Order: sequence, then structure tokens, then C-alpha cells
Amino acid sequence: MSMVDLIMPRLGESIVEATILKWHKKPGDKVEMDETVLDIATDKVDSEVPSTADGVVEEILYKENDVVPVGAVIARIKTAGAENINENARQPAQSQEHEEADVVEEVPYTPEEKRANTGSSVRFYSPLVLNIAASEGISMSELENMEGTGQDGRVSKKDIMNFLKRRKESPEKPAASQVQPAVQQTQAAIQPAQLPERQQQQSPAVYSGNVEIVEMDRMRKMIAKHMIDSQNTSAHVTSFTECDVTNMVLWRNKVKKEFEKRENEKLTFTPLFIEAVIRCIKKYPLINSSVDGDKIVIKKDINIGMATAMPTGNLIVPVIKNADQLNLTGLAKRVNHLANNARNNKLKPDDTSDGTFTLTNVGTFGSIMGTPIINQPQVAILAVGAIKKRPVVIETAQGDSIAIRHMMYLSLSYDHRIIDGALGSTFLNAVGKELENFDPERSW
Repeated sequence: MSMVDLIMPRLGESIVEATILKWHKKPGDKVEMDETVLDIATDKVDSEVPSTADGVVEEILYKENDVVPVGAVIARIKTAGAENINENARQPAQSQEHEEADVVEEVPYTPEEKRANTGSSVRFYSPLVLNIAASEGISMSELENMEGTGQDGRVSKKDIMNFLKRRKESPEKPAASQVQPAVQQTQAAIQPAQLPERQQQQSPAVYSGNVEIVEMDRMRKMIAKHMIDSQNTSAHVTSFTECDVTNMVLWRNKVKKEFEKRENEKLTFTPLFIEAVIRCIKKYPLINSSVDGDKIVIKKDINIGMATAMPTGNLIVPVIKNADQLNLTGLAKRVNHLANNARNNKLKPDDTSDGTFTLTNVGTFGSIMGTPIINQPQVAILAVGAIKKRPVVIETAQGDSIAIRHMMYLSLSYDHRIIDGALGSTFLNAVGKELENFDPERSW
């Protein structure tokens, strides 16, 4: 008999942990290769984790609602023999490598094969752990010497809560004056822009009048945290422009029926917007980047995220990988496929990972413009507003005249840490010009 480790899979860039929603198997249950063992969730997507071997579930290492780091062993499966051990048995080290690469997006990080629990090595502490430490007066020396049971010896919420329990049972307690500054200093040094606000004691809210109290669902809570974290991370600036998209609108109206008949796909405006964005990213590659401490990471792959509303009202951002390698037909098919899967809750973790730039169509619901929040760890997001007919002044060979044109506002929110107003506005206007100069005689 041999044992195969089932690990928490990599779920996308900047994601270092996931929550276990439900176990479909328990110890002693038989399981087949690719059969669902558990459901997990992140702030981006819910997903299923399949078995990586045929066998019997020997051990489950985490409970439902536990938050588990990427790469951690979550269960063990007993197989019939060594021949059943697959590549996943060797994946923890690989997952650790991916995890370390993801963590670099958030904090200064020094990869090591094994982290010593000493103050001389740089240990990773999640925002939750640091927040608890600050609230409870745990010094950095205590954190550094605390035994961690997480991946690579990391201190988990369980570890720090056990520490607090033991400390309360002990008569000795460090002085707050010696403790608090150390934690505050480390919070500022390690995660100056991403730490949640300190928990404060508040009296229960009192509501007057005729109200209905609705509890946020898990995904809405995660989205809320993701948005606040983004604003605390990036220096947001938003620029606006307007463009005449008459040629694009008339061309789409002319070809959309033939396109659907031939390709069995609807032709929306989204792939046309993405096509223009791709051309401009190639001209201004810094827009397609991320920030790692004092380094700028310029992404060579162009992976376009498209914000999509779900039936629940929540928002999710599926990603078109290597979008620059697709023609308009390919973009249209990929856009429709991801949008349908998002609305039917069929997205996989890989469908929402590794985005490098995001497009959000605020015009879908009638808004003429918006000020979108950057989708971390990206540095820019483009919002396209509703297309409206308006009388505008146009230049003709006979002089200026007034005509009815299809007009649209564009807005670009960008990270002012590395994208200055000149580049942000130049890129935005370039996208507008691409849409205005749409060739009405083109094919798809």
C-alpha cells in the first residue's frame, strides 16, 4: 500500500490560501481518480478539488471552514501500490514555489527550503495573523519564536489563538508599551498598504425606522475585502475621454446576424473593445504590469480580465489568456464561453487567474461612465460606458457640421505609483482613437 498526498491547488496569482467549504468524502471512503473530494473557495471563485489517485481516503487534515494555504497537504489517499502514485505526490515543493512567487506580490519574501523560527530570517505573516497580533499585544519576538503548523512552518490563525489561550492561563504577560510598537513597526515594514484596519470595539448598531437586515454572503464579503485592499495598496487615479464609435456600431449591426449564423456565436461589443485594448497595450507595455516592492514587473503575456455580473449580483473576473494571439472570432468565442460559465457558476480556478489587465463594461446597465477599482495585482482597469446617440460637431471637407453620432465615454483607473498621468491619459486616448478609427469595411 502507498500513500498519496492531496494538496491545496494553486488558485491564481496573488492567492495564497483558500477556504474549505465542504468535504464530499470522509476517512474510509473509496475515491476514484478525478472524483470530487471537496469544495473550496477564494475571493474570486468557488471550485472543486478532484482526487489525484484511485484509493481510499486515509486521513483528512482540515475541517470545513478552515483557511488553508496553497500547497498544504489537505488529505491523504491510500492506494493499492506504488504504481498509483502520480505526479501530485511530488507537487508540494512545486506548489511552494508557486506560492512563494505569489506572495512576492504582497510582502518582501526570501525563499528558503526550510524557514527557521528565528528573528534573523524573513517569515511571512498573513494580514489576519498580524492583525490579531496587533490587537492582542503580541510582540514580534513572540511571533518569530512561535511554532507554526502552517506550510513551511508559517504561523496560522490556529497557532496564534492557541498561543493566546496559553498566555491567558499564564500569570506572566508582556507589557503593552513594549509590545505594541514592535508589531506596528513590522506591519508598516512588511505590508504597509495591505493590512486591514485594526479591529475596534464597537457597540451593536441600532437601526431606526422600517429596515431589513441582510447578511452578506461569503463571496460578497470577499469582494468587499478585495476592493478595500486594492484601494489601500494602489494610489488610484482615474482619467476620462470620449470617443465616436459610430463606425464600429454600424459595422457590428451590419455583420452580427451573419456572424452568428456562420460561427454560432453572438458578436457583442466586448471582443471589439478587447481588440483595441490589446493593440494599445503593445504600444504602452507598462500598462500591462504589476508592482513588487520597489520593482516593476512588466508582463509579456497579455491576459485580459473581463468583469462579469453573476445572477446573484456578485462580480467575478474571468480571464482570456494570451488574448493577443486570438483573432476577433476567437475573442468572441472566448468572451461568450467565459461569460456563460460565470453566469452558471461553472468557472474553474484557472479561469480567473493570471490576469494582467481588466476591462469592465459599466454601460451594460446604462451607466455612461465609471471610476473602477484596480484588480490587484494589476496596475490599470478600463471602464467602457453606454453608447449613446448625441449631436456632435464633425469636420467635413465642406467645413464643420452637426451630425448624430454614436458616442461613448471611456475611463481608466491606474496605479499612480508607477503610471503617471501622462502615460495613463496617453494610453486611454490611444484606445479611444483605435475605436474611432474602426475600419467599417473590415472582415472578421
